[in-house]
Amino acid sequence: MSKKTLANLSAADLAGKRAFVRVDFNVPVDDAGNITDDTRIRAALPTIQDLTQKGAKVILASHFGRPKGVDDKLRLTPVAKRLSELLGQEVIKTDDCIGDDVAAKVAAMSNGQVLLLENVRFYKEEEKNDPEFAQKLAANADLYVNDAFGTAHRAHASTEGVTKYLSPSVAGYLIEKELQYLQSAIENPQRPLAAIIGGSKVSSKIGVIETLLEKCDKLIIGGGMVFTFFKARGLSVGKSLVEEDKLELAKSLEAKAKERGVALLLPTDVVIADNFAPDANAQTVSIENIPDGWMGLDIGADSVKFFQEALADCKSVIWNGPMGVFEFDKFAVGTEAIAHTLATIGKSGATTIIGGGDSVAAVEKVGLADQMSHISTGGGASLELLEGKVLPGIAALDEA
Repeated sequence: MSKKTLANLSAADLAGKRAFVRVDFNVPVDDAGNITDDTRIRAALPTIQDLTQKGAKVILASHFGRPKGVDDKLRLTPVAKRLSELLGQEVIKTDDCIGDDVAAKVAAMSNGQVLLLENVRFYKEEEKNDPEFAQKLAANADLYVNDAFGTAHRAHASTEGVTKYLSPSVAGYLIEKELQYLQSAIENPQRPLAAIIGGSKVSSKIGVIETLLEKCDKLIIGGGMVFTFFKARGLSVGKSLVEEDKLELAKSLEAKAKERGVALLLPTDVVIADNFAPDANAQTVSIENIPDGWMGLDIGADSVKFFQEALADCKSVIWNGPMGVFEFDKFAVGTEAIAHTLATIGKSGATTIIGGGDSVAAVEKVGLADQMSHISTGGGASLELLEGKVLPGIAALDEA
């Protein structure tokens, strides 16, 4: 899916034009309202700076949290402050995202200025993709740039609806980079291609596993979902997490891998605990020897070695989901070892893609984020793109 991007627009196309830019500034904040991680704000800087340098008037729109109507705790004021610091220029902040006050502030903008609209989800019409609301958002702009990959899988007024009223509608640099990495990893990878899929439930990753079985050479499975596979093989899993209604599916996925010649690799040993707690008693056992009353919370040292050997010759790796309960330090060892392994193979030229969600947090926790080829900013959006689904926020943009 080749889309028109901001790179296709010159200063002549943009000077003096009002650009409505959908960004994802849904950043974490502490109880006092201070931003604890500004990654998403920094990720939008290349697009914002390109527009300001080309003389556009930049109107930014984002959601923040899940408000039910106007909620003072979910205003974007702290984001405007942080963005001003990062850009080295004042960001004008409005108290609404549509209406006369917004229109007046936009009319007063000079070329190269940046304005941040209030949280678009203060209006329920945003998530309903209401055409009238989309038209009101678009009324203050000449063109549209979508750089919010994290919400590209949602057809909302500010991600899809506005494109009907603004032309051109193009992808920003962040979305362009996401598509470049995630799509080419699936459609045209350097081989061998390995996918590492973790997380607690098979059910949330079925689509991805099925798609990846068509595309990859090796599929490594970790996290809580492995116990559904083990139980399907007839092994005893103690009180580990199992999705009883997915046992047949697990069997069919293993059969499908075999049929397609894909190496589907499961852990050989696991770290088990006597309860689900950071200070639980723990021991490492082979997958055949999980005692009753114990639950698996991480992959063991042999599994790490087994997975490292499988990844050693890979030229492309996509990782989505942790190997264990990495929020508990005692059970984070497997996940952290995989992060180190990807950093190592990346140094010898492999493309390493972290596909959103918890694996991003894991890579950041061990300080290896800058050693990965690409870290996706979207959780659900990355998964849906890897599944081969059409993302409405991207489909709505102009064709290249």
